[in-house]
Amino acid sequence: MAAALFEPIALRGLTLPNRIVVAPMTQFSADDGCAGKWHLVHLGQFALSGVGLILTESCYVAATARNARSCLSIYSDEQEQAIGGIISFIHEYGNGAFGVQLCHAGRKASSKSPAEGGGPRPVSEGGYQAVAPSAVPISPDWPVPHALEASEIADVVATFAAAARRADRAGADLIELHGAHGYLLHQFMSPITNRRTDAYGGNLENRMRFPLEVFEAVRDVFPTDKPVGMRLSATDWVDGGWDVESTVRLVKQLKAHGCDFVDISSGGLSPDQKIKTGPGYQTGFAAEVKRNVDITVIAVGQISGPLQAETILRTGQADMIALARPMLFNPHWAWHAAYELGEETFYPLPYVRGHPDRWGLKGLQVAGNYPTGGQKR
Repeated sequence: MAAALFEPIALRGLTLPNRIVVAPMTQFSADDGCAGKWHLVHLGQFALSGVGLILTESCYVAATARNARSCLSIYSDEQEQAIGGIISFIHEYGNGAFGVQLCHAGRKASSKSPAEGGGPRPVSEGGYQAVAPSAVPISPDWPVPHALEASEIADVVATFAAAARRADRAGADLIELHGAHGYLLHQFMSPITNRRTDAYGGNLENRMRFPLEVFEAVRDVFPTDKPVGMRLSATDWVDGGWDVESTVRLVKQLKAHGCDFVDISSGGLSPDQKIKTGPGYQTGFAAEVKRNVDITVIAVGQISGPLQAETILRTGQADMIALARPMLFNPHWAWHAAYELGEETFYPLPYVRGHPDRWGLKGLQVAGNYPTGGQKR
C-alpha cells in the first residue's frame, strides 16, 4: 500500500506532488522587508528536497503592519521582485509549489527582533503606531494600540488585496492568510482582544466579519485557479477566549466563501495562555475541524517522524502535514521519510547519487524524466 504522505493532492488548479508542507518560519533577516540571499538558501534548500509545498514566513502587507523591521514583506515593488526571484528558483529546480503567507501584526507590530531582545519598539526608536480591534495592549509593558475605525478597517482589507496581487505577479502558487498566533485577524476573532460594540465586535458573527472580509478581498483578486487558505489558532488556551467550537463555525463560513484549506495551529494571543504541549498536541484540533467541515486540513505542531505523520493522514485527522523545526534540523526530511516509508520521491539530478541505493554503486542508469530535470528515486 502506498504511503498517504506521498500521495498527490489537488487544490483548485494546483496539484501538489505529496502532502508535506514546510510551515512558515520567521527569519527576521529581511532588508527593509526584502528577501535576500538568506531567504533564497533557506527556502531553496527545501525545494531541492522534494516537499509538496513551501510557505513563506509571515509576509507583511504594510510597513506599519510588520512585527519587526526585519520581517519579510510584500507592499513594495522591490519586495515583490525579491520574492519573485526566490519563487523562480523554486519553480525551476524543485517539483513542489510555493505559497505566500500574508499577515498583519496588529497590536504585535513595532516589535524588536529576537536578536535585539524582543519587546516593543517605541516610536522614538524608529517604531510605529500599532493598531488593533480594541485599545487592549499585549501586557502592561506594551503600548496601547490604536483601535481601528470602520474606515480604517476597510483600508486594511485593501492592503491585503494589494499584497495578494503582488504575490500573484511574483509567481506564488497559493496564498495562506495568517489568522493565528495573536496577529490582527486573530485579534478580531477573540473576545479577549476584541471589545468592540459595532458590527465588528460582540457576538461571534460580528467578530468573524473582518477575517471573512479579508478572505473575500483576497479571493476576489487572486486567480480563480490558485488556492487561498487560512492559518487559524483553534484555541487561545485561555478560559473565555477563542475556542475550537468557534473555529469550526468560522471554517464553515470560510468554506462557503471559497476557502480551499485551513492550517490548524493554536495559541499566541495572550500571555495568560496555558498550553499543554507534546507530540502532535494540536492534531486533535485539526481532526475536530476535519470531522465537522469538508475542507482540506493541514496539521502542524510537534509532528516530527514519518510514521507519526503517516498515521495522522491514514486515520483521517488531516490531509496534509506541516513541519517547521524538524525541517530546520533536517532540510531533507522528505527524502528520509520516503526512504523510511518505502516510497520514491523527487531528487534534483545533481543529487541523485545521494540516495542510499546509489552509495558505492557504479554504472547504474537513471530511469525516467521528471519535471525541472529532477529524478524520482
